[in-house]
Amino acid sequence: MIDPDFAPIATRIREHVGRQGFMTHIGARISELTRGACTLAVDRRPELLQQHGLFHGGVTAFLIDNATTIAAATSRGQSALTAEYKLNLLSPATGERLICRARVIKPGRQVAVVAADVFCVTEGVEKHTATALASIAMLDEQAAARMPSPA
Repeated sequence: MIDPDFAPIATRIREHVGRQGFMTHIGARISELTRGACTLAVDRRPELLQQHGLFHGGVTAFLIDNATTIAAATSRGQSALTAEYKLNLLSPATGERLICRARVIKPGRQVAVVAADVFCVTEGVEKHTATALASIAMLDEQAAARMPSPA
């Protein structure tokens, strides 16, 4: 089902995310964006690995942090900030790419609950490496305006 009201929201989110220095630094990108859902992906690079050649847990945590916030922002078309998340690392993150799929479980005016799953991709096969549940604080326009973007 096409949601014509979502197009300007998606454009605004992609522009905001594109200005995030850390997103650029990590090399992550939005691969899917729909109302209430976001998928981020990052390709394997030596700078993202820990001493055993696995994706660093901080990369997984970053993907979850950003994807859950973006998913919450898509659900209501407003700015959002992570309030908290619970992350479970399920297995070592190996492979050529990490993919994080976040989806809103319960949208809210003040807080949204968002779930996320991270998969590593090796030769086209996905392996579930992490799961998380996040509480995302929804910001009204006035609160968002008080936080100038450094980009």
